[in-house]
Amino acid sequence: MPPLGVIVSALLQFFRGIFGKGSTVRKKLRWGSVSITGNFRDNNEDRCLIDPSGRFFLVADGMGGQLAGEKASEMAVELIPRKLELQLDFVSDPQPKVNKAIDNAVSHANGEIMALSELDPDFRNMGTTVVMGVRVGDTLHVAGLGDSRAYLFRQGDLQQLTKDHSLAEALREAGTISDEEAKNHRYRTMLYRYLGCKDGNAAETKPVELQVGDKFVLCSDGASEVLSKETFCQLLSSTNDPQLVSDQIVKAAQAAGSKDNITCVSVFVD
Repeated sequence: MPPLGVIVSALLQFFRGIFGKGSTVRKKLRWGSVSITGNFRDNNEDRCLIDPSGRFFLVADGMGGQLAGEKASEMAVELIPRKLELQLDFVSDPQPKVNKAIDNAVSHANGEIMALSELDPDFRNMGTTVVMGVRVGDTLHVAGLGDSRAYLFRQGDLQQLTKDHSLAEALREAGTISDEEAKNHRYRTMLYRYLGCKDGNAAETKPVELQVGDKFVLCSDGASEVLSKETFCQLLSSTNDPQLVSDQIVKAAQAAGSKDNITCVSVFVD
């Protein structure tokens, strides 16, 4: 019989082969998504994309006349993941490399959207918001441009992870208007950063270490514009099924009178 030390070493190598060298069992993600046209629009300019392996999650809300908004959001959810896959090791890359990869992917999509907008009159002045969660190891890197949002529901509290790039939010940050005034300000939907503009070449990325029980929501402003923090908390507390939560958030936004397309992606951590 081999010495005990040899047996232990062989077992360690065996488990490293299963779980990855120097790592532990990764946390499990479950997700669900819904995207609807809503009650007031003729077409759905929102798009969402979920990687089948759970490496990234995206929501985009297109802007522009005719089909331009749809084209911009389609390009965002197609081009950004393609760049991420080329640049990232989704198991072990460090934070600076993840930030750079996300910025590169955003910049690439922004350039392509702007170029098509210039070349094709049908897509003139098109643009799109984008919010994403990119998983590397047991960290979800959250980034966004525009006013689509990412939320984290943890231990009964809801935190907004992204910043709205709207003129109303800029005025609120400057102290020109109050928090309450910003909610209904006429500039609350006027964006100064999004994909399709000269300032759309980088995103603000926030790393979130995954904890068991975390519930993430990515949504377009068709949901966040009409639903209160209390409503989000109530719906997220009501079930441990991410698909059901996405359904309920979209239905609640529709019932609350949302005049936009409504999209929601929910990601739960086990």
